[in-house]
Amino acid sequence: QCKTFTLSDKGDTLNCIDKKNKKQGKWIERTEALRGNSGFEEEGQYINNRREGLWRKYNLQGDVLAMENYKWGLLNGVCQYFTIDGMEHEERWKALDPDKEYDTIDVPDLYVPDVYKKVIIKNEGYSLKHGKWTFYDPRTGFILKTESYMMDSLENPLEIFGIKSK
Repeated sequence: QCKTFTLSDKGDTLNCIDKKNKKQGKWIERTEALRGNSGFEEEGQYINNRREGLWRKYNLQGDVLAMENYKWGLLNGVCQYFTIDGMEHEERWKALDPDKEYDTIDVPDLYVPDVYKKVIIKNEGYSLKHGKWTFYDPRTGFILKTESYMMDSLENPLEIFGIKSK
């Protein structure tokens, strides 16, 4: 049950706020251009006031700027970012459940390759860089560089200087 909502041109219910004042269902949010920043429009789904699933971001002319995946209102999974010329970069994220006060994550050992220790951390609800990040030349589609992250840590920070060992 929606306390407030709007209807799309096709009759779909958009921007629903339920009786508990939480955003639910499909939403379209618009941010106008302001102080030199270009405006944009975002569309996606809310579940209990948190973004969930795929969200698309467009400039005000309708060109895709980003496709981001959310879980519990936090970035999770593959996120892609675009310019007018094409894809600029692709990121991978891991969301930590904000409803858990503490969480356990695997932390890589700095001195022994492929060894991980379980660490209990206070969870304040955030996303960790986790997986391969790829940066492209939008005009050609060629890969400019890649970075690999494990639980918010760059797997081999020396790789950007051409050093392959950890």
